[in-house]
Amino acid sequence: MRATIRSVAGEAGVSTATVSYVLSGRRGVQGGAGVSPATIRRVREAADRLGYQPNPAARAIRTGRTNTVLLSLTMLSDPWSLAVIEAVQRRAAPLGITPLILADADWAQVLQSHDADAVFIDAVPPDHREDLLRLAGRGTRLVVFSEVLEPAGFDVIRSLALPGCGLAMGHLLRSHTRIGCLTSGRGIDPQRPSRYLPYVEALAGAGLELREDYVESYEVLPASAYDAAVRLLSNPERPTAIYATTDFAAMSAINAAQRMGLTVGLDIDIIGVGNTVEGERMTPSLSSVGPAGFFDAVATLLLDRAKGEGGEPEVLEFPWQLFARESAPLRQGSGGGSHEQS
Repeated sequence: MRATIRSVAGEAGVSTATVSYVLSGRRGVQGGAGVSPATIRRVREAADRLGYQPNPAARAIRTGRTNTVLLSLTMLSDPWSLAVIEAVQRRAAPLGITPLILADADWAQVLQSHDADAVFIDAVPPDHREDLLRLAGRGTRLVVFSEVLEPAGFDVIRSLALPGCGLAMGHLLRSHTRIGCLTSGRGIDPQRPSRYLPYVEALAGAGLELREDYVESYEVLPASAYDAAVRLLSNPERPTAIYATTDFAAMSAINAAQRMGLTVGLDIDIIGVGNTVEGERMTPSLSSVGPAGFFDAVATLLLDRAKGEGGEPEVLEFPWQLFARESAPLRQGSGGGSHEQS
């Protein structure tokens, strides 16, 4: 038979209220509310002997908290998503909060039946914006990554990518005239702004031709980005630099270049977009553009909301910077510009 608070109380010789208080996981129980250290110890020993396991659903009803946060991530294999997960996990563990990962699923549908203390959403399709308002209206704490939404009962993380992509192209143009592009298949749509657009504009601004054979597209899988990089690097007149519209595509390009016997940072320069932790840690380290301190700030805001802390919903904006590392280093005489090295 499953041990209950009542059976633990009988074993320890205390009231059920005392057991509930001691086993609630509240901070500052020691010596609080008139519960002596000896009683606390007796209750915990009784719970251990009986194999008592708390009922999460009952606790959620009692406290109004689930001690979980939900991370809705479009592409789980993307280093950007992995960096979000790592930052949240690192900060959640000491708080007793468990991150739950929702990978490329319909968060609006999941949240109809699942509660969490706070939810991070990395993409909001236009037809889901009303779902945000509905969820926020019922009290769900939402932190949404979006370049266009404004707070409406939920927090917005804003990080405008296109100016940062311009920094990446500006960096390559200081040393190169033959620059290839790896971009998502959806990114070449002229009807929508994308990270491909700064590539086109930067070439035009430098008086360089936009060559179709220097543009390769990939789908949202690392293997597809790798194959696209191989095609680009197999060009008879190989580009001397690659601008990749995501860090995961840039990392795939580094792997492809090395497999083909090229020295990255010497035979070919490669730069990505996102400034992910995985890109910084790889060898050679990935040059990239992105916001500084982004992932830690997202994790801090999300967990503050999960704890019920903070004021009114807000916008957190992160300006982008250039991080010139080994895969596309700064070269003497290549000019100035806003950058950081790490």
